[in-house]
Amino acid sequence: MAGTQQADETVVVHVQLRPRRGSTRRCLAELAALAAAHPSVAFSVTGLGKDERVVRVTVGVELGPREAIARFSPQAQAAYAFVSDLFTVLYDHMPVYAAEPSAAERAAAEVLLRADDGDLEVPAGASAYERVSA
Repeated sequence: MAGTQQADETVVVHVQLRPRRGSTRRCLAELAALAAAHPSVAFSVTGLGKDERVVRVTVGVELGPREAIARFSPQAQAAYAFVSDLFTVLYDHMPVYAAEPSAAERAAAEVLLRADDGDLEVPAGASAYERVSA
């Protein structure tokens, strides 16, 4: 049974964007526009942190069940295309693959997603991963 559970496990890849402090809103707006271009991909802002120069925005992209990824399912193909576009379109925000965010970074991301300032919208019923869109 453990093998079946592992095969059904959803795989998430984390990409961290590191916009300079003055360009964080622009980065989030570009992320929202990218989301609109990839409506079938499940992802969420999973972490938020900062240092003296940059803001670290971690995006978790759901690739799908492990077994389906191995077969390069349509969901996996769409997710890979989205990740590729993250690196291409948001190049100015220094994207890198990252580990799962810390608890503090996850909590900060939750605050961002709950903020209703018109920059980000999280539609209800978007499965385990909240979809970020404009």
